[in-house]
Amino acid sequence: MYKFVPILKSVLWGGEKLIAYKEIVSDRTQIGESWELSGVAGSESVVAEGPDAGLSLSGLLARDGADLLGKSNYARFGNEFPLLVKFIDAKQDLSIQVHPNDALAWQRHRAKGKNEMWYVIGADPSAHLRCGFSERMTPETYEDCVARHALIDRLSDYAIRPGDVFFLPAGCVHTICAGSFIAEIQQTSDITYRIYDYDRRDARGDLRELHTDLAKDAIDYTSRSDHRISYERRTDASVELVRGPYFTTAFAEITQSYRFDLVALDSFLIVVCTAGRGELIDDAGNRCPLHQGETVLVPAKIRSLRVEPVEPMTLLTSCIDG
Repeated sequence: MYKFVPILKSVLWGGEKLIAYKEIVSDRTQIGESWELSGVAGSESVVAEGPDAGLSLSGLLARDGADLLGKSNYARFGNEFPLLVKFIDAKQDLSIQVHPNDALAWQRHRAKGKNEMWYVIGADPSAHLRCGFSERMTPETYEDCVARHALIDRLSDYAIRPGDVFFLPAGCVHTICAGSFIAEIQQTSDITYRIYDYDRRDARGDLRELHTDLAKDAIDYTSRSDHRISYERRTDASVELVRGPYFTTAFAEITQSYRFDLVALDSFLIVVCTAGRGELIDDAGNRCPLHQGETVLVPAKIRSLRVEPVEPMTLLTSCIDG
């Protein structure tokens, strides 16, 4: 089992919640993102502790291959880790943006597209998220809205509270708004087409670059309007949130000893602790303490995982098994 050094990203819209939430020490400010598990070039995760401390995620993959990813995933992805996990703290609204699908991302950038999901950890009283069109759109109406800075008025607007879940397929126009604190699980991709940024300027006083033309062809104009995922929380049980070819994610609220049976799973398992603390114990007896704000990568070769909470824990688990 592996923990990684968090990659903290100071950004224009970032807040001050992540340091305390993750229980780490840093003098960084305006931290909008903590990349927990990343194979993105230039922002690659490094093992934080244990005998493999300092080894990169790609180094682990090169050494362990299918034992880490699972046989089918290793055949599919090779030495590229397929998922990226982040915590996001939005003190200001993020830009209105969209991500390309696999085909377009490969055509333009020789990269993967970006399907993603959000799990709301915390929300200020006025916090909300915007994603998907609230009414019919076409490339022509998109151009008109961009010209009038009116695209935001065409997005579905959701007031949020902790525990809310959203799935955003590639091509879905969206923005994370001020006061939102979320966990994001996505394909390994850092391709974002920024459509509107409220005329904000960067640290040098320059307007941030927009990609309205690139976005036009990336938008899925037929995307469904409601991207919220409904689920029923159950104590000491794993509840599936999202299942698809890009990732399968479940939620678990653990109050007592709980076992994940991984025998039939030909995949790594990512465990994200969104609240509480406890310990993970694998089938070989290896132990890994885990608390709020931490993420653990469990190799595919592990056949079972036991969670021993010290206090009630909420976990997100994610894998690729389809």
